[in-house]
Amino acid sequence: MFPNNQEDATVPPSGAIGNVQTKYATLFEPPEELTFQVGARLGPTTVAYETYGTLNEQRDNAVFICHALTGDAHAAGFHGGEEDEKPGWWDGFIGPGKGIDTNRYFVICANVLGGCQGTTGPGSINPATGERFCLEFPFLTVSDIVSAHSELVKHLGIDQLLAVIGGSLGGMQVLDWAVRFPNQVRGAVVLASAPKLAAQGIAFNAVGRRAIYADAGFANGKYYDGAGPRYGLSLARMIAHITYLSEDSIELKFGRRLQDSDRFAFDMQKETEFQIESYLHYQGKRFVQRFDANSYLYLTRAMDYFDLAEAYESLPDALRNVKARFLVAAYDTDWLFPTAQSKELVSALLKVGKHVSFTELTCPFGHDSFLIDLGPLTEMVAPFLEQTQLAGRTSANE
Repeated sequence: MFPNNQEDATVPPSGAIGNVQTKYATLFEPPEELTFQVGARLGPTTVAYETYGTLNEQRDNAVFICHALTGDAHAAGFHGGEEDEKPGWWDGFIGPGKGIDTNRYFVICANVLGGCQGTTGPGSINPATGERFCLEFPFLTVSDIVSAHSELVKHLGIDQLLAVIGGSLGGMQVLDWAVRFPNQVRGAVVLASAPKLAAQGIAFNAVGRRAIYADAGFANGKYYDGAGPRYGLSLARMIAHITYLSEDSIELKFGRRLQDSDRFAFDMQKETEFQIESYLHYQGKRFVQRFDANSYLYLTRAMDYFDLAEAYESLPDALRNVKARFLVAAYDTDWLFPTAQSKELVSALLKVGKHVSFTELTCPFGHDSFLIDLGPLTEMVAPFLEQTQLAGRTSANE
């Protein structure tokens, strides 16, 4: 019986996954605790994950999805029971006949270490104290996140993944995984990401964290019995969301249109004069309802610290021992991870003789394009997975 979390009683329509369940794995039981990059040890840890499709007998069709900063394990399908429930965050891309075809592949998506959607993080209970970790949670890096996910794959009885796929922070995880666990990855798909975050991205993260720290409700991270830093977290999301868009997409969707009338109110107490203001306030309010401020602090800092080449002589040297085939995609309106950074990655891969395909996609949606414009993504990823699987099987038969 192979892992599969789809409910047998549900027969989804064509192209749909149907209802799914989030599962929980307990990993790193003492004395085999997870050792963080900073040297701290933690165990046991819980990892929340979902799977779609069926693992084949050869166990060579597993695809791991690495989510972005504020994502979670629920990448596709529905949890059921709610009339207004939204599907998983990549539901248009994962499913029968879709870009990642669950008729062919066994797809895994897990909430990151340090997150707040079921995986151990700063809001979890510290078994040593019986209280929440808060800011006592170990300092987190992208490598620590990948170490936990790599262990989950082993826990599921999978020796090698057909591919690891991710955008933004997820793309950083893909890169780290291919470098540190080269025998575990046959294909690496890096979307709207880079080997390190540029100063501009670090700056926006810093302002977002400052908004949280400055909120009186933050209480040095020990806010779980109160309202918490709701205003600060909302403001952090509003700031970050601007970086996910593009100038063209903002102008196209909102322009200078007013929210409630066709005339200015000339009222300093009115916070949502323009439609764009109303939209950002809505994004901030909705974010507070589903995300934890401490997790936001930890994960943005993990992005800031990530530098694939830091422990090596150069970026090509960091990539010298990877065994995966690469697909790298950038978007022409993404100013958080501009195309130049993707080209730097591709050049480094080519310099050390690796198999890599690259494209810059034209899309008006900015950094969020990999979550929205799924048609071009399907046209790239579907054949890449097919070719990677074929190459693996051909090599195994030689």
